[in-house]
Amino acid sequence: MTRPQRDLWLFWLFALLILATGLGLRDPWPADEPRFALAARQMVESGQWLFPHRGSELYSDKPPLFMWMQASVLWLTGNLRIAFLLPSLLAALGTLWCVVDLGRRLWTPRVGLYAGWAVLLTLQFTFQAKKAQIDPMVVFWITLSCYGLLRHAWQGPNWAMWALGWAAAGLGTITKGVGVIALLLLLPAAFASLRGWAGVRLHARHPKFWLGPLAFLAACGVWLLPMLIAALGNGGDAYRAYVDDILLRQTVTRYANAWHHGQPWWYFIEVALTAWLPTVLVLPWALPAWKRRLRRRDARFLIPLGWVLLVFVFFSIPSGKRDMYILPALPMLALALAPLLPGLLRKAGPQRLLLGFTVLFSLAALAAGLAMLLGNPGFARNAMQGREAGVAIGLAWMLIASGGFGVGACLWFGRRRAPLALVAMLALLWLLYSLVGAPLLNDGSSSRGLMRNVGAAIGPTAELGLVGWREQQLLMADRPAADFGFKREPTAQFADGVRWQQARPEARWLLVEEGDGLPACVDKARAHDMGIANGRRWWLLGAAATPACRRDAPDFIEKDTQ
Repeated sequence: MTRPQRDLWLFWLFALLILATGLGLRDPWPADEPRFALAARQMVESGQWLFPHRGSELYSDKPPLFMWMQASVLWLTGNLRIAFLLPSLLAALGTLWCVVDLGRRLWTPRVGLYAGWAVLLTLQFTFQAKKAQIDPMVVFWITLSCYGLLRHAWQGPNWAMWALGWAAAGLGTITKGVGVIALLLLLPAAFASLRGWAGVRLHARHPKFWLGPLAFLAACGVWLLPMLIAALGNGGDAYRAYVDDILLRQTVTRYANAWHHGQPWWYFIEVALTAWLPTVLVLPWALPAWKRRLRRRDARFLIPLGWVLLVFVFFSIPSGKRDMYILPALPMLALALAPLLPGLLRKAGPQRLLLGFTVLFSLAALAAGLAMLLGNPGFARNAMQGREAGVAIGLAWMLIASGGFGVGACLWFGRRRAPLALVAMLALLWLLYSLVGAPLLNDGSSSRGLMRNVGAAIGPTAELGLVGWREQQLLMADRPAADFGFKREPTAQFADGVRWQQARPEARWLLVEEGDGLPACVDKARAHDMGIANGRRWWLLGAAATPACRRDAPDFIEKDTQ
């Protein structure tokens, strides 16, 4: 092999090692993973793929494409632990491929690899890639869209790439509505084309220009068209409400008048300066270099940087903000950084900063591990509330190993090879998190431990109902569980749950979250305290614990209608 080939193989082996390690070793964790996994499993079990469900209710917060992918893997493998994470892994690898190949085409193969490393080593990217939230898939579709549009605009025309860019934006839109932001890349591209910057043309007057918008509509229509036909045809009121919610409230209303996650306008600047470490550490040197290249009218910098700026502005306008919203901008930022990195990493300033970051990060991990192992026991108890005692000890040794190894790597490589120390420290951290940390945390984070204890307490033949539940309880239950709605008030759920229990009091149990779902009429002396899971205390109620509830509310004893 030539050296460029060896470097390319090394990158992909390293990426696969970091991102794929741990696949199949844990269950879905809140906040979003159990929700999507539950909907995917219900698709496979019911055969109803067009409309996702959360228990007995329609789930209209997100379009179904990501859940379709999870359901497809589950149907093929029968293994939920693999099925819920594999789409995120493939999406992350696809994002890296787009960035590496774009860097190669716009500059050189070496630049492409630097772009890939810049994305892979960013904390937020790898953290999200190892989760089964919807964002890694959205990042992939948006990056693929930018890939196609850039290949067409830069020294095109390339009508196949043009159609691919628009189609990927459409698939991103039916994954999560914001997938359409990929098309904002056309604005800096159009600016460069109209101002006569070398190498950039959109060919807007060519008849094939309309292949792009048609490809976008076709991609959106994969889901939108059959969904609208089914919902507005014979779907009924619940399905019409689903259409209104997912096409209006969850998109237009959520953007214009967000009802949660309120943050100030500068929030995403804070996110980029923290969650995008260590990549953003070179920005003080990159900013003047970008300025010089823009003065030279180099569109290879203008288009990705202009699009990154537009993404930040787009998400900063609404009041509702979450840290992962701007993650799709990272690959294009890394692409614009990559040509500068070979020179910047030879400078003493960036080397010192990278080494300092690695040392501080390692010392922080080392200190946290020692505090859990040797410090105040209350620190570990508070951090591990609702988990077994051995979990804290295992996590402590994981942090000590990561921090100690990072400090040793800094001493071994020194300032001039600070990037290698950084790679070594992060590699071990992610590997230990995947092989040690995640399995240790799994029982408490996924509710598997809670639901295993519930199943043992009620016996194999009993029936279980859930009140004030979360998706992980229904997903991890060892038997089909009854639910009484998800969005309904817990008091209404409890009323229906008691009525359901009364039909077979000797065989039916209720798992209830402490709080509004557990009224004062419950006799806690006859209830089972199942402990804390996911930060909430849960109670298991047999019929003996609810007679006062039935006395106080006679309507609870109405005949079961099932």
